[in-house]
Amino acid sequence: MPKTIYDIAKSAGVSIATVSRVFNEAERVKPATREKILKVADQMGYQPHVYAQSLASKNKKRIMMLVPVMSNYFLTEILRGVQDSLSKHQIELSIVNINHDGNPFAQVEMHLKKRWAEGYLFVSLHLPEKKLKSLKRYDVPISLVDDYSAHFDSVSFDNREGAMIATDYLLKKGHRRIALLSAREDSIPIIGRLEGYKQALSDNKMEFDSSLVFTGENMERDGFTELSGYQGMKKILKSKKVPDACFCMSDIKAVGAQKAMREAGRRIPMISFDNLSISEYVELSTVSQPMYRMGHNATEKLISRLQEDNGEMSLSHEIFKPELIIRKSSEPDLNKRVVV
Repeated sequence: MPKTIYDIAKSAGVSIATVSRVFNEAERVKPATREKILKVADQMGYQPHVYAQSLASKNKKRIMMLVPVMSNYFLTEILRGVQDSLSKHQIELSIVNINHDGNPFAQVEMHLKKRWAEGYLFVSLHLPEKKLKSLKRYDVPISLVDDYSAHFDSVSFDNREGAMIATDYLLKKGHRRIALLSAREDSIPIIGRLEGYKQALSDNKMEFDSSLVFTGENMERDGFTELSGYQGMKKILKSKKVPDACFCMSDIKAVGAQKAMREAGRRIPMISFDNLSISEYVELSTVSQPMYRMGHNATEKLISRLQEDNGEMSLSHEIFKPELIIRKSSEPDLNKRVVV
């Protein structure tokens, strides 16, 4: 299988965005880092001249992937699907980080104005619908991943239902006080998952208790980090009355939460969200969302838009349904002492 920038980034110990900048000859890369990446690429037999080749050939197209944070495990899984789709079609990929601390829409619009690509993938950007509609004036194919708009093709996931089935499972196991290990409350995934959590409580004739919602102090990547999960679980375990179980908003947060439980010598049943590859090895029960397929399918939609004979395609909106994967972490084990 041909090596990709994902393989080079992993081997060089840098982000995928940094590798992309080196191959696009951007200046904002330290000489030592650039040399290291090019050496790894050469060892792997990767040809970093794809951009020049794409300019020289009218038959080659280029897609730009706009993402909020490339050091995110969720986005890395999506990228695998994107690249596997592109490799079949001889289409090149460039990756651009969108800084949500600034003006994300202005950054997105700037890249569309420059026309550096024939099509664009917006991954987890969650721009307002009014802003997305305004981008139609650029008349360029756009496909959304982990998002929805009435104006562009999209592939998304039912976060609300995923949270419902996870919470309902814990309730059916007899747990009544279920902690919610959350993240930044205004992030789009959290909004849907909180709704699902509340709905499951309501369906089981239970009231929502805001005192059972916990977050960590660290809000890097909107709180979807190991550190935030670790901090949040420490708060849970220090509660005057420790909850019966925990629904954690992501696998990465859950890894940190597990560390906090090991350190405290306590363990409460927990279900998390995503089903990243690491979840199997740390025995996490989790809500599975097909990140690879989301990236792959959104890219296929975009490629179809790039075909000259498909200019009149109707909009396509694909919503994946959740699957609950049960492993050891959701076993009722509150009083068991854990060997650290």
